[in-house]
Amino acid sequence: MKIDGSSRRTTKNVIAGCVGNVLEWYDFALYGLFAPVLARLFFPSEDELSSLLATFGVFAVGFSMRPAGSVIFGFLGDRVGRKRALEISVITMAVPTTLIGVLPTYEEAGRLAPILLTLIRLIQGISVGGEFTGSISFVVEHAPPGRRGFYSSWTEVSLLCGILLGSVISSLVTNTFTGEQVQSFGWRIPFLLGIVIGAIGLYLRTGLDESPAFERLKEAGQLSKRPVRDAIQNHWKKMVTVVGATCGASINFYLIFVYLPTFLSTETHIPLPSALDINTIGIVTLMVLTPVMGLLSDVIGRKPVLIAGCLIIAVSAYPLFGALTRGSVTSDLMSLAVFALATAMIYGPFGAMIVELFPAKVRMSAVSIGYNVGFAAFGGTAPFVATYLIKTTGSKVSPGYYLAAAAIVSLIVFFSIRESFRDKIE
Repeated sequence: MKIDGSSRRTTKNVIAGCVGNVLEWYDFALYGLFAPVLARLFFPSEDELSSLLATFGVFAVGFSMRPAGSVIFGFLGDRVGRKRALEISVITMAVPTTLIGVLPTYEEAGRLAPILLTLIRLIQGISVGGEFTGSISFVVEHAPPGRRGFYSSWTEVSLLCGILLGSVISSLVTNTFTGEQVQSFGWRIPFLLGIVIGAIGLYLRTGLDESPAFERLKEAGQLSKRPVRDAIQNHWKKMVTVVGATCGASINFYLIFVYLPTFLSTETHIPLPSALDINTIGIVTLMVLTPVMGLLSDVIGRKPVLIAGCLIIAVSAYPLFGALTRGSVTSDLMSLAVFALATAMIYGPFGAMIVELFPAKVRMSAVSIGYNVGFAAFGGTAPFVATYLIKTTGSKVSPGYYLAAAAIVSLIVFFSIRESFRDKIE
């Protein structure tokens, strides 16, 4: 009976840790999903691609603050506790998201409008820099032996749930209102919901138990006084490994599951509501497959699953992007299914793999910095690079080459790492 109670408590902590992640990524995803609308409202230009470049440039700026957020929240997580860091991160995302919903547009405030939007994105970037990696560390440290891959995969699922929630609400808005109404006021509704969602997330996070690994370090008086410095000084090679590992994962995810609605609506002229519906189906498929791959990595190891996912993307990225340019819903869905399978093979084991690289006393700092430096460099710039490649080459399939190259980089990294699925962690 005691074991059953402990198991239920573990499950409750994992769910609560993941739910906050759902709310966090709902907030952050809205910007990418409404990029075509924001481009016209905050960066008006006669050239639609130039407006999109400016919009995705601000998207990348938000990511540039993720390393700063990783330092701040990594320090909090290793010094004050994983629980407290996760509580603060929810607040620092919900408030800025709500503020976007009340921002004046370029027509109303001139150049002040894009400046304010950029500042808000910077604050959001800091929050995201601590949220996801904090939840990974927290969940893996609560997971039972032999199930770290499965449990940590739910942090990825929770991320996808947040993006799915954003995609569904965005789809409802664009299908309920006319194009003029969306442009006038409809786009604000999903952002304004941020304050409600943030309040729910904070309530759930206050019921968390602290990580057992952190509690043991605290009781033994072994907490690092300078976890960020210690992580960089003693584990910098493994942190570089994490950066390389994120290359394929981040570019693949942000090109396929965030940038895709913009790509389909601007390059293949599929209506934005239809593009959002297609994206929603792709995200649901990825959500279903990710825990399966996490569980598989607990059985056969992290490396085989990660390597197989990268190989699929490296081989199929270019032809699949060609299929996406046909303007056919059937081709789009088939391409997304392959991308979803390959992405799940990377995301399922990914969280457990990077957490298993580091000791508990610097774990949140090391994981957060390595992961967020990689995602800032590769993921945050992916929509911008894809738009730029199309503009300069004149080829709609050029992002496929970029995606394949990124997969090869991560493939090399995954071949080089040591298998860790049987390792014990503190």
